[in-house]
Parts: sequence; structure tokens; C-alpha cells
Amino acid sequence: MTRLLTLFSATIVSLSLLLSPASYADESSYTDAITNFKKASETQAFFNTAYGYALFPTVGKGGIGIGAAYGKGRVYKSGAHTGDSSLTQISIGFQLGGQAYSEIIFFKNAKAYNDFTSGSFEFSAQASAVAINVGASAQVGTTGNSAGAGQAGSNHAANAVYINDMAIFTAAKGGLMYEAALAGQSFTFDAK
Repeated sequence: MTRLLTLFSATIVSLSLLLSPASYADESSYTDAITNFKKASETQAFFNTAYGYALFPTVGKGGIGIGAAYGKGRVYKSGAHTGDSSLTQISIGFQLGGQAYSEIIFFKNAKAYNDFTSGSFEFSAQASAVAINVGASAQVGTTGNSAGAGQAGSNHAANAVYINDMAIFTAAKGGLMYEAALAGQSFTFDAK
């Protein structure tokens, strides 16, 4: 019962953070997130070869049966900030808790970049991300766009590749979330 109350409290806190002005990233959060992702061996090659990327320094996620996630981000092409993006996610299924994570989406070529920056882009429920360990709380594994929910100890991250010309990585920042939910992420883009 105590564990259930703890998870319920974490969910309420996470959901309130999703809706607060504090969920908007500041300049230092982008710098820190890029630094952390560049330190990860799983993403180094992508920084060297990708056409561009979208970076979300903090995505807050929480749910009790029905879940939501939200984050503000920036889109880069050849290292230059080209516009701003927002990430939203609604999920339905078994889930309980809340967490925060960083997410980066690498674009292999101009087509993938243009698809993402078309104004409204959405990943299907089958899209997956590689959860990498850039902090003590991250787990390594493949997930359905859910940070830290991967299989601890597996090494799928080392084998990450582009799927549909995009590669997605997440890094857990904190929290605890149990889920078996179908979820898709939606993105908006506003050119700079």
C-alpha cells in the first residue's frame, strides 16, 4: 500500500510538472543535454554523421491508467538551431508513476529532417527508442518511446541504427514508472 501511495504521489507531481512553466527548458538545459548525449558512446557517431537532430532536454511523463508526456525542444541542422519543437504524448494502458527524461532524435538525411519539420509529425505506437546510460538512473534497452523502461543489462544501445531514417535515444533523469501501454509521440515545429 505504501508503494502504491508513493507511485500515486510521483504521478501527481509529474503531471503537475507537465503543466507548469518550469517544464520549459532554459539555455543551460540544452547545453547540458547535448553534452551528456555527446558523452554517450551510443550517440557519438550520430553527432558526427547525422543531417540534423531534435533535442528535448526534459520530458516529463506520468500516468495512472491514462498517461501524458510533454517537453519543449529545439531542432538543429548541421549544428545550427533552426527552430523549436514541442513533444506531446498520450498513452492508454497499464501504467503507474512518473518520470523525467531527455530525448534526442537524429535525422539521417534531408528527407527525415523535412518530414519532422513539416509542422506536425507523429511517431506510431511501434516506434522505439534506445535508452542510454548517461546518468546513474538510466537503464539500457529498447523501449516504446519510454525512457528507462528498457531491459537492464542488455546491450541493444550499442547496435542502434536508423529506422525510417531516424534514430531515437532517451536518457532517464529521474522517477519511476511502470507501464505496458501503447503510446505515440506527436511533435510540432516552429521555424526560427
